[in-house]
Amino acid sequence: MTSRFTRLGVAADVARIAEIYNQGMADRTATFETETRSAADIRRWFDVGYPVFVAGKDETVMAYAVAFPYRARACYEGVREFSVYAAREGRGQGFGRSAMQALIADGQARGWWKLLSRVFPENTASRKLLSSLGFREVGIYEKHGRLDGQWRDVVIVEKLLI
Repeated sequence: MTSRFTRLGVAADVARIAEIYNQGMADRTATFETETRSAADIRRWFDVGYPVFVAGKDETVMAYAVAFPYRARACYEGVREFSVYAAREGRGQGFGRSAMQALIADGQARGWWKLLSRVFPENTASRKLLSSLGFREVGIYEKHGRLDGQWRDVVIVEKLLI
């Protein structure tokens, strides 16, 4: 019997989270980043207290969601920028949804008022997931960054938590 879970991430998850992030980076559909992340890189998220939620099955993390400060200015204290990634073998199975639901609930409990992110327009799976969770597409940043020598647009998404 498969045992599914969603929980707060722990230090023992950092290598798997790095692996999942690096898959998304290699696929070129989720981030402008091109340098792989190490477990030590991910460990810093835990060291500074970023909320990281993981979801998986049979003790294997299949997805994670994390929130970072949006801007340093005090007026943006309740706004967080998030990322959600699912392992290739776990995509389309609800793990990203579970991790995001936990992150949303945590943000509400903390009194945050908004989660936001940017998504590549062709990342339809992520856009569909976020829409189903109540995120709205605000607009498009055109030529927001370069990836592999190509200018790429991003769709801005946000969800009000209050």
